[in-house]
Amino acid sequence: MNTSTAAWLIIFLMVLAANLPFFTESLFGVFRLKSAHKPFAVRLLEVLLLYLLVIGIARGLETMAGNAFPQGWQFYTVTLCLMLVLAFPGFVWRHLRRRSAND
Repeated sequence: MNTSTAAWLIIFLMVLAANLPFFTESLFGVFRLKSAHKPFAVRLLEVLLLYLLVIGIARGLETMAGNAFPQGWQFYTVTLCLMLVLAFPGFVWRHLRRRSAND
C-alpha cells in the first residue's frame, strides 16, 4: 500500500469513527446498553477511544511503510481537533435536528 492510499484510508476511518457514536445507541456499535439512550458523556468517551484506535492504525501503517517518525503533543492535539470537527455532522444529526412527532 502506498502512502497516498494509506492516508486516504486513515481519513476515511477517522470520518467513520468520529460519527459512529452519534448514529447508534449501542456502545461502539456492538454492545447494547441497558438504558434506551446513550448519554452525551458516553458518546464523547467513545469518540476519544475510537480516536486512539485510529491513531494506532495510522501508526501501524506508518511503521509498515518503514518510516515511523516520533510525534509531539502538537500532532496529537491537531488530530484530536480534526476528529472532533469530523464528528460535527453526527452531532448535528443526533442533537440539533428537528424531530417529528413519530421520532
